[in-house]
Amino acid sequence: MTRFSLAAMASALVLAACATQAPPSDEPAAVVVVVPSQYELGMSTAAELQAAGNVPTAIQRLMQLAGDTGITPAQKADVLYELGVLSMSPTGYDLPGAVGYFDEVIANHPNTDAARRARTKLPEARAQVDALNAVLASVDATHTERFNALMKLGRHLDAIDLMAQYDIQPDNEVKLAMYQIGYLCDESGLTGQTYTVADRDGTTRRLRFCDYGK
Repeated sequence: MTRFSLAAMASALVLAACATQAPPSDEPAAVVVVVPSQYELGMSTAAELQAAGNVPTAIQRLMQLAGDTGITPAQKADVLYELGVLSMSPTGYDLPGAVGYFDEVIANHPNTDAARRARTKLPEARAQVDALNAVLASVDATHTERFNALMKLGRHLDAIDLMAQYDIQPDNEVKLAMYQIGYLCDESGLTGQTYTVADRDGTTRRLRFCDYGK
């Protein structure tokens, strides 16, 4: 009788344990979504634009990010440094701006890694500015050389005046940059000379100055 009672009790305990086990769930585990910060989003967007060959728009995106009061001082230093690098790049067309960005990083964020990198880039940017100013001062410079120097120095409106005055035909890269910045448009209703531009994706555009015919 005792042996039977012990066996019955053991069976009851096993059944009770089985009854308390949670049934398997068919619901998937919760997915943790990491939302990028404004800094991460802005930097990645600028990098994508640069990779796509649209440096002027990448610069504009970084300028917006630099004015964001929510980023940290170290992050702002990184943004300013990247602005300097892009501005002095072959399709940045703002070498004095690059000098200004590097100077700002060094002056306002001196102990950051961005400041260290800016110190190495600043002499090169200044040398390029001096070389372009020498072109403008030279009596032997052609109209096209002066136009290209003005564009790289960020004096875009002066360059456009020279372009119109002497009917200068810039190369495709310069015309594409003028389109990306917003000086040339493909809107209907515009008048004036037409400039044919091959875009990065192979699209051929026929552009006119945006402020003509409006």
